[in-house]
Amino acid sequence: MERLDGGSAIPAALRGGVVALGNFDGVHRGHQAVVGAAVTRARATGRPAIVCTFDPHPVRHFNPDAPPFQLTSVDQRLALFAAAGADAAMVLHFDTAMAAMPAADFAAVYLADRLGADHIVTGRDFTFGRGRGGSAQSLAALGADLGFTAEAVASVADGAGVVSSSRIRTALIEGDCEAAAAMLTRPYRIAGIVEHGDKRGRAIGYPTANLGLGDYQRPAYGIYAVRGHLADGRVLGGVANLGIRPMFDPPRELLEPYFFDFAEDLYGQRVEVDLISFIRPEARFEGLEALVRQIDADAAEARARLAAAPAAG
Repeated sequence: MERLDGGSAIPAALRGGVVALGNFDGVHRGHQAVVGAAVTRARATGRPAIVCTFDPHPVRHFNPDAPPFQLTSVDQRLALFAAAGADAAMVLHFDTAMAAMPAADFAAVYLADRLGADHIVTGRDFTFGRGRGGSAQSLAALGADLGFTAEAVASVADGAGVVSSSRIRTALIEGDCEAAAAMLTRPYRIAGIVEHGDKRGRAIGYPTANLGLGDYQRPAYGIYAVRGHLADGRVLGGVANLGIRPMFDPPRELLEPYFFDFAEDLYGQRVEVDLISFIRPEARFEGLEALVRQIDADAAEARARLAAAPAAG
């Protein structure tokens, strides 16, 4: 899949495509329906399938001090678009100029001129342009003048309501990994480069791979059964602390997975960690001996939950 930036010339082979347009943070079931509709139409009409998304998320632009809320990084989104069958993804930088661009200008510049789009697919609640002046409905009217057609895909719902990024964030905050995974169609995954730590885990027999949380949505602090995905394709089961480590000073927000039956050096490597199941909240213990006993119990519980969980995808 090719990555486009919206500023450079679009390869001729990618013009005239079917475009899935949206923020797509999370690429959850609702987003997958939009991308899937675009890919299906593209294949049926012999046109390229292109996903158009934004980075940073518009909320981060308008509210730079908002707490971290990202469900997927740009790289993760691109991988998911590729897996869904997209031929290319245009990642538009959302800045002051884009925020001030009227909806009609956005459609003319990016959809008609730069992409030469034949058809646009959005969700029904999609808005765009200055002051959210554009909607899925107005996009069809703009397309009549600009040479493309448009459709809006219905929201996807489950037994608790419409699947949305906000519902997924709430599930994660509540430690409900299973509900989040059902809406995402995969476990919530945090990716990062393994950092050097203070080696305290190693000293008590549980060496961990330390990952900063960056702009990812913070799930409930606590202990999780996890799966780690290494760059070489290996998948490792483990147990992880996510939070500020109340037993140690200074407090620092980290994801610290300990991978079972694994003793290799991961420093400086990119690792992706799936949160499979929340075991318990973070807690302070009366000394390291009590802490190690609890970690032993947590590791046993994590192994049991991983054995009962769906296989890694």
